[in-house]
Amino acid sequence: MIVQPEWLRWSRIALTTIVLGMALTGCNNVVTTEYEATATVIYTWQVEYSPNPDKPIRNRREKFATTSLVNRNGQRPIDAASGPDNKGLYWPAIPPRPTIDEIEERTRSSDEVVGSPQLNKDVKYSITYENQGRTVTLPTNYSVYRQVVKAYPDRQPLELTVAGNETFVTKADPR
Repeated sequence: MIVQPEWLRWSRIALTTIVLGMALTGCNNVVTTEYEATATVIYTWQVEYSPNPDKPIRNRREKFATTSLVNRNGQRPIDAASGPDNKGLYWPAIPPRPTIDEIEERTRSSDEVVGSPQLNKDVKYSITYENQGRTVTLPTNYSVYRQVVKAYPDRQPLELTVAGNETFVTKADPR
């Protein structure tokens, strides 16, 4: 069992209390019937380059071709190549895989080890809503995106919980 000094235990308690207090006071709720949920899905080819093990240089990743598609309110986008997936998202066509010539062009030295191209998938969620006559767009997470998608067809009023001085929507509850 690890024994902590008393001052360390109390400083952790104080820090937790401060952070929790800031989180609770930093949230506000907005009720709206004007909203839109978006999920921007992105495919990106990346290759990892590793330097010679004898050199103190970290690995680096190079990005190659990218494609993206915006999902709005759970509806199938016109340009969707596939979907919906297990999260209800539609995806664009996969970008062209980088050629060996493109990969070799980005090497920095002859002893650099080049990895295989990897196709990465990324999703960025956001919600746009009306609040006191102004349009606000903020990032959010998958669960909020899904709540908005479910409420959208009926334009059901939503109560949004906005955190951190309007930097992120943490919750969406039907009213």
